[in-house]
Amino acid sequence: MVDERLAAAATDYSYRLLFLTISGAHLYGFPSPDSDYDLRGVHIVPIAEVLALSPIRETVTATTSRDGLQLDVVTHDLKKFATLLLKRNGYVLEQLYSPLIVHTRPEHAELKQLAQGCITRGHAAHYLGFAQTAWKQFEEATPRRVKSLLYVYRVLLTGIHLMRTGEVEANLPRLNAEAHLSHIPELIARKVQESERATLADGDVMFHAAEVARLRGVLEEASRTSGLPEEATSHEALNEFIVRVRMDAAGDS
Repeated sequence: MVDERLAAAATDYSYRLLFLTISGAHLYGFPSPDSDYDLRGVHIVPIAEVLALSPIRETVTATTSRDGLQLDVVTHDLKKFATLLLKRNGYVLEQLYSPLIVHTRPEHAELKQLAQGCITRGHAAHYLGFAQTAWKQFEEATPRRVKSLLYVYRVLLTGIHLMRTGEVEANLPRLNAEAHLSHIPELIARKVQESERATLADGDVMFHAAEVARLRGVLEEASRTSGLPEEATSHEALNEFIVRVRMDAAGDS
């Protein structure tokens, strides 16, 4: 259920939005009472700005507060978003397929269909790289946050699920229903019931280091045996889509 107060973030946006969804802890299934809302989406820069001398606003970011909600909003122009899809960027896939929809247009569903042709075995490298970076940050932090550790597990399980099924799933409780990691529910409960600042005891780090290393191996093997294609297949279709949507937006303005 999406909080109705979030809709205001879309109604007065500076550009026409193709979609706006919820990412971050709310999407991942472990928001704390003090979690902010990470809103992500696609905007459409008008043709006049595209043709003008000045660079277009490929990415728009805003941090604001509305009706007691803390919002972190980031959107990309449609062309940049499509470019990121073709570069095997898992973040934008998760944003596109997020079931927590704040704003949508019919083209959103069309873009989701086209993005199926962007999912490749190469996405494993994205999730392996992110997991490595997130684990290093967790390991070197003082104190070590439960939130940071959950991000590591979430990323690895999302990557494994993607390689095995071709489906984008970013919700950790749903992922763990398949993975059956007995320690995940307790970590989630601590994060949800305590706060963003919940910490992990030093004595638990060795156990999680071994689990993370094991899951990295599982993801690597899932990539090797995946039936996903090596390369994206929807480049031309995305190109046609971008041109049509931009032209249609110009006709409606």
